[in-house]
Amino acid sequence: MFLFKLLLKNAFRHKLRTLLTMVGLVVAISAFGLLRTIVDAWYAGVEGTSSTRLITRSAISVGQPLPRYYAERIRKIEGVSGVTWANWFGGIYLDRRNFFARFAVDGPSYFALYPEYQVSDAERAAFMADRQGAIIGRDLAQRFGWKVGDTIPLSGTIYPGNWSFTVRGIYASPDPATDESIMLMHWSLLSENLRKRLGNLAAEQVALYVVGISDPSRASAISQEIDALFRNSNAETKTETEKSFQLGMVAMSQTVLMAIRAVSFVVILIIMAVMANTMTMTARERLAEYATLKALGFSPAFVVKLLFGESLMIAVIGGAAGIALTFPLTAAFVQQTGTLFKVFEVSQTTLVYQALAALVVGLLAAAWPAWKMSRIDIVQGLRHVA
Repeated sequence: MFLFKLLLKNAFRHKLRTLLTMVGLVVAISAFGLLRTIVDAWYAGVEGTSSTRLITRSAISVGQPLPRYYAERIRKIEGVSGVTWANWFGGIYLDRRNFFARFAVDGPSYFALYPEYQVSDAERAAFMADRQGAIIGRDLAQRFGWKVGDTIPLSGTIYPGNWSFTVRGIYASPDPATDESIMLMHWSLLSENLRKRLGNLAAEQVALYVVGISDPSRASAISQEIDALFRNSNAETKTETEKSFQLGMVAMSQTVLMAIRAVSFVVILIIMAVMANTMTMTARERLAEYATLKALGFSPAFVVKLLFGESLMIAVIGGAAGIALTFPLTAAFVQQTGTLFKVFEVSQTTLVYQALAALVVGLLAAAWPAWKMSRIDIVQGLRHVA
């Protein structure tokens, strides 16, 4: 208890300097946590994937469409339990900042392959009966205050025109990794519009296929069989597991993710340098005090304890405040970005990394001055008393 009071008193002997150092530590630790949460959120879609689903897309690029009749040929492959398809709809709701995912899907087959999208039978039936109906995720409904029966106007981007959809259901999932910020509408409505404007060929194209398989261990074999089926055709395919597909999408932003990771560690290194400077100044100012302690018989280890203890106390207080600040920061970030990320939560791993970062900063900042003060010459130190 005596040592704790001594450390506390020493830590706040220069209140302004200590408070400024703590503020820097709070900013660094909270920024570190926010940046790591952003990286985790980028990979959240991978965690919500299923081992019983494959994604078949164009071998050229994700944006290249595939003929819809591929579905019947894929369905005949042994081990395939179901096939559905989807088109990225795009569009703008009131303002470009109101971004969220919008897909035109084949309702019956889509929900059969995505049982995690739980919606009541009555709402599903209402969606199936309304060609302009839509089903939205719970997070999306909460973000915009939508409820069943509301109308959602969209300005077309990929598919020009003014579109209007009626909310017929709100899905939710017991799995926290499931994306609850998606809007689903009927692919048949989109196809009908394209047929009127561009003809039958454009109306019978899809962006990708989702293939259900009964045995996950045969995922590779079935993928190869699907791609072999359309090899040397006008629209060759690339089939992979849903997880590999999501990782491929994330890989497109790999440079950005590496930059975010780098910045998160640079922030910690900067505050470590600031903290080390603070502890070095502290040690120099108390040179005579440490020499006096040694002259009174205190061991060098006691001087080391004082410096490490003071540094760790500042680091722990600043780190704890920084960890606490991370939660309102992430909440504010979500408000600004909306449903850009499927899952945006501070993970336990991030909290552990933040705590370790604060402790490492505290230890390394005191290492050099502690070593110097433990080797101080008593006579030379006592000269500073005057």
